[in-house]
Amino acid sequence: MRIALIPGSFDPFHNGHLEVVERATRLFDSVVVAALRNPQKSNALFSLEERRDMMAASMGHLPTVSIVSVSTLLVDVARDVNASAIVKGLRAVSDFESELQMAQMNRQLSGVETLFIPTSSSHSFIASRLLREVARYGGDVSAFVPEPVNIALHEKFDGTTP
Repeated sequence: MRIALIPGSFDPFHNGHLEVVERATRLFDSVVVAALRNPQKSNALFSLEERRDMMAASMGHLPTVSIVSVSTLLVDVARDVNASAIVKGLRAVSDFESELQMAQMNRQLSGVETLFIPTSSSHSFIASRLLREVARYGGDVSAFVPEPVNIALHEKFDGTTP
């Protein structure tokens, strides 16, 4: 069985992330999406549990996808889920440099290969940090996130449900 591991902080999960997951389900028998606590990113907006719940609600139409939340090395997660490959989405050439370095380190540590999937141009500008900023100031991000995430952002910032 070919298993893909798609890691990220997913704070919040957006349509670019969803596109990469959907495309990976066509290439692998099973896809594990791992919401990771990233120590390089300060103060997460959503807890790991909240992110996991939003992703589950957003990917219910994908029966071969499972979700885990972890605070450990990615290569340990890959080993635990028997991943055939790590899948990473790329928005732009600028993403490639840091992702390549991580891919090479992960391969040295575990032997697991990394597959890069470029997002479509309609999602290439979407970044979680931009979505948090727009939503924080009352902007409409509904075109960029699955509906469960849009609802969670509204509840987080203005206490309402759209």
